[in-house]
Amino acid sequence: MNHKFYIGQEEQEEKVFHESDVELFAQVSGDKNPLHLNDTYAEKSRFGRKIVHGILVSSLISKIIGMKLPGEGSIYLEQNIRFRKPVYVDEKVIVKVTIIEINQNKFTLKTNVYNMDDECLIEGDAKVLYEEIEKGVTKC
Repeated sequence: MNHKFYIGQEEQEEKVFHESDVELFAQVSGDKNPLHLNDTYAEKSRFGRKIVHGILVSSLISKIIGMKLPGEGSIYLEQNIRFRKPVYVDEKVIVKVTIIEINQNKFTLKTNVYNMDDECLIEGDAKVLYEEIEKGVTKC
């Protein structure tokens, strides 16, 4: 591996999930739970307002793994996720992915999502396989 990875190495991504993001995800996934889409319904729930699909928020973890850390060529092997608190529509979150173990080309990563008050909303860990692929090379 040409990249120099190390324990504690971290990448992060900030995102605000808007109503249009939630609606698009509901269309694509088929998860049209009114907690995500209906103001009146969500207001009567324990959350008091609409929440973002947890898996939609978690998709930012995949973005970081596939594009930043370890990056292109990464293959997701496993993901454990605990949804601790909701992410609300129009709430900014920070997704952090941190290397906690390296075993040759396999990585164990801490994968957490925080709100702007630094509360952990989603916590987990992932195992990924990293294969560095030379750019511009095509295999026939």
